[in-house]
Amino acid sequence: MKPKHILLALLVAAIWGVNFTVISIGLGSFPPLLLAALRFAIAAIPALFLPRPNIRWPLFIWIGATLFLGQFALLFTGMAVGITAGLASVVLQSQAFLTILIASAFLREKPTFKQISGTLAAFAGLAVIAETAGGADFTLTGLGLCLAAALCWAVGNVLLRRAGTATDMFALVAWLSLIPPIPLLILSLTMDGPAKLGHALATMSWGGIGAVLYIAGLSTTLCFAIWGQLLKRYPASAVAPFSLLVPIFGAASAALFLGEKFGTMRIAGMAMVLAGLVVAVIPATRFWRPQRA
Repeated sequence: MKPKHILLALLVAAIWGVNFTVISIGLGSFPPLLLAALRFAIAAIPALFLPRPNIRWPLFIWIGATLFLGQFALLFTGMAVGITAGLASVVLQSQAFLTILIASAFLREKPTFKQISGTLAAFAGLAVIAETAGGADFTLTGLGLCLAAALCWAVGNVLLRRAGTATDMFALVAWLSLIPPIPLLILSLTMDGPAKLGHALATMSWGGIGAVLYIAGLSTTLCFAIWGQLLKRYPASAVAPFSLLVPIFGAASAALFLGEKFGTMRIAGMAMVLAGLVVAVIPATRFWRPQRA
């Protein structure tokens, strides 16, 4: 990958990492499905001014249903019922390995030995981080919902690769954001009830409003547009491992703003994630160039 694209991928990882802390703040003001509905309602506003990308309707709907609707309905609900921001940022990154597996099976993108080795090393780091979580960090229901969200993200990544290299990703993100709000609102009305939704909207705090704007503007519109552009330029196996940096930013922001604690083992796991990422995505020739005869 070109250096400027590596920097863009790092920016996305940072914004997505902090996003877990912002979601926790938002869940203090809104029920999870309502928070997700508000996120995409705001992210869809640019669709009023942009033409719909030329993508077949079935593919378009499936991308929106997996990458946006499925992933965030499951993630927000999982965080609400029992998984902390720092740990959720770790578990969700199982999507990187799932993306490589699905892309290999359906797009015939054969990962290199170097990419596989780096990804496995990074996942070993994620396992070390996860091992540092105490029983109070999660419930089995929250963990299962977060893993299901990771699967939705992985499927959405692969479907996004099939959208074509000529697709305007900013317009695509805006139009895809039209798919989740109504189903999410219906689900929220069914599960939470009109009274709870009305109370949340009537008593929303500035922190809750700021969380919605961050999640919609930065985490959704900006980051998914950049992520989609990277997936158009490079194989999924080269782009997906960058998401393994999200837990580092996620854990750091959760410790700073939410008071989550981690010790030596979690820091060691983060170092393993970084090392695995270097192995997976940076060409060996960056560090060593063979002498020409």
